Amino acid sequence: MPAPALRLSDRQLKAVKAKDKDYVLSDGDGLQLRVRSNGSMLWNFNYREPVTKNRINMGLGTYPELSLANARKKVVEARELLAQGIDPKVQRNAQDEAKRAETEHTFENVATAWFELKKDSVTPAYAEDIWRSLTLHVFPDLKTTPLSKITAPIVIELLRPIEAKGSLETVKRLSQRLNEIMTYGVNSGLIFANPLSGIRAVFKKPKKQNMAALRPDELSELMIEIANASIKRITRCLIEWQLHTMTRPAEAATARWVDIDFDKRIWTIPPERMKKRRPHTIPLTEQALALLEALKPHSGHREYVFPADRNPRTHANSQTANMALKRMGFQDRLVSHGMRSMASTILNEHGWDPELIEVALAHVDKDEVRSAYNRADYIERRRPMMAWWSEHIQKAATGNLSASAINQTRDHNVVPIR
Repeated sequence: MPAPALRLSDRQLKAVKAKDKDYVLSDGDGLQLRVRSNGSMLWNFNYREPVTKNRINMGLGTYPELSLANARKKVVEARELLAQGIDPKVQRNAQDEAKRAETEHTFENVATAWFELKKDSVTPAYAEDIWRSLTLHVFPDLKTTPLSKITAPIVIELLRPIEAKGSLETVKRLSQRLNEIMTYGVNSGLIFANPLSGIRAVFKKPKKQNMAALRPDELSELMIEIANASIKRITRCLIEWQLHTMTRPAEAATARWVDIDFDKRIWTIPPERMKKRRPHTIPLTEQALALLEALKPHSGHREYVFPADRNPRTHANSQTANMALKRMGFQDRLVSHGMRSMASTILNEHGWDPELIEVALAHVDKDEVRSAYNRADYIERRRPMMAWWSEHIQKAATGNLSASAINQTRDHNVVPIR
């Protein structure tokens, strides 16, 4: 029988000196102290892996920071795991990873990583809305919570007050965004499953409401109110630009001079600014071009056609037109997005091709191949329709009350643009 290993003592350890080469002192039961040539000393537990039986060294800590007595305690704990067929080094690494996850894989950190990917697939305005909703409603409570600790009951409790206020659309959007973040966590290997997958079922469903829009016969009232409203020139032109081009509020507010081809008389909105992430080309009418001419002295030297009031280097807010309409007395009657609905209704009532109307509204064509193949053709086919629509708007404005008409006629007796 081999002689039992001699146990180390504190007195012996205090007398240990470094040598030219590393050497090992054994305390028995697999506990070893490696003495390095530089004078540092490291406790190791040497054992056989339960399945492969390969020899493994498991670092326990440095001496004297880890005393002989405490090193022995660690070895006893490790040997108890080995007796159960558990590799102590593997288990310790798993525990360390779990602790690291609690500090690194917090909800905010994971949401930030998810958002970096998400924002490239949506418009800048929508991306801003996503982050604002998380900052306002979610981060105050879940910011530092580890992703692995997020549960359905926690999130339900978080969203109940929002539901109680009647903000059902907000609850719906937050549920969707939280689900996407948790699914991102699953796909990134941070959690095993998404605990929020069915969470929307416990909340009331928002009633689908159409955007508030005026009746076709109320277009004249709108144009007269715009002409006489105490609003800034940029805001007035923005509302009319959105009306003539049939674009969404964010698309109109972020229009750039570089995207407008005056020779070809078209405005091409890049995909990153479109809701469906596809470029959209709009044939410009005489009235739309007149609006641009009216704006050139104010913003022609800047990037955006409609610069923000406080910071002209950026674009107007997508809600600028909407807020102006409210101040004009159209609250609950018309939102800026509703002008698209009004245009669609009027064009359909006057017999224009429904397919051309859908293309003008940038609704996705289910036949992507046909849509791409006919894009150039659709532009020319849309020109007469867009020209008719602009003429219809101008007639509703009783001739020269619109900003575009003022620029065309230069009539000194018309209502001035404020």
